[in-house]
Amino acid sequence: MKFQILVDSSSDMNKDYLQNEDIGFGIVPLTIRIGDKEFIDNADLAPLKMLAEMHATKEKTGTACPSPDAWLSMYDKAEYTFVVAMTSKLSGTYNSAVVARDMASNKEKIHVFDSLATSGTLELVVDKIVSLIKENKTFEQIVPEIEQFIKTRNLFFILHKFDNLVANGRMSRFAGFMAKTLVIKPVCTASPQGTIDMVSKSIGSLNAYKKLVELAQARCDDFNERKCIITHCDNEEDANKIKEMLLERCPFKEVIVKPMRGLTSFYALEKGLIICY
Repeated sequence: MKFQILVDSSSDMNKDYLQNEDIGFGIVPLTIRIGDKEFIDNADLAPLKMLAEMHATKEKTGTACPSPDAWLSMYDKAEYTFVVAMTSKLSGTYNSAVVARDMASNKEKIHVFDSLATSGTLELVVDKIVSLIKENKTFEQIVPEIEQFIKTRNLFFILHKFDNLVANGRMSRFAGFMAKTLVIKPVCTASPQGTIDMVSKSIGSLNAYKKLVELAQARCDDFNERKCIITHCDNEEDANKIKEMLLERCPFKEVIVKPMRGLTSFYALEKGLIICY
């Protein structure tokens, strides 16, 4: 096989995503730890059951990125490999993939992209890589185009709980305390550096959704060329509500609503929503 694309499990993608393409595709899972129990973030994991176990324990919880060996074992399955990893500012996944690349015998034919985000953003990057491969672009031509493409993507999220983001150092304790204590619904975004920024504060979910739509509309003007992906943790109703609100003002080419997998569910928690476009 000439090309393959690898992602980590924060992408919320299924392993058969490119089954109809002549392009290899693989998902390298992260691990969720609840006490002394480990949950591999693969297709067999039931996120809501995992969260229920987490809520039922007082033991320490956390996540672990894939080992370099997990990536390295995938690198020899194609002549050229593109890796799309979640933001390096919040996870060691990108660095692990880079370490594995440097260990590979064909390292000059492997490129690891820092998506600067998570969830649906990784799928958007995969789609763009596929389109460039279909245009017969070379490996060397694709890399800079994707690096630029990543800088033009947007991610917003609205959570109802911030416990795991705060406890695992992904978000400041002050921001989490404010959201939890003052019944404020923050709209957060992925910064250009791949960190979490709080960009708006609203009272109540509906006001937060309205503000999210305003912010999304202001970010770009080429909606008819963009796919939007809304991922949710047990909150399909509000995800579809946001989809309708977005389409009234932002005429996306396509809007997809789908559930989160394990890693994103762990951090977003119940009712959490991530919007990528």
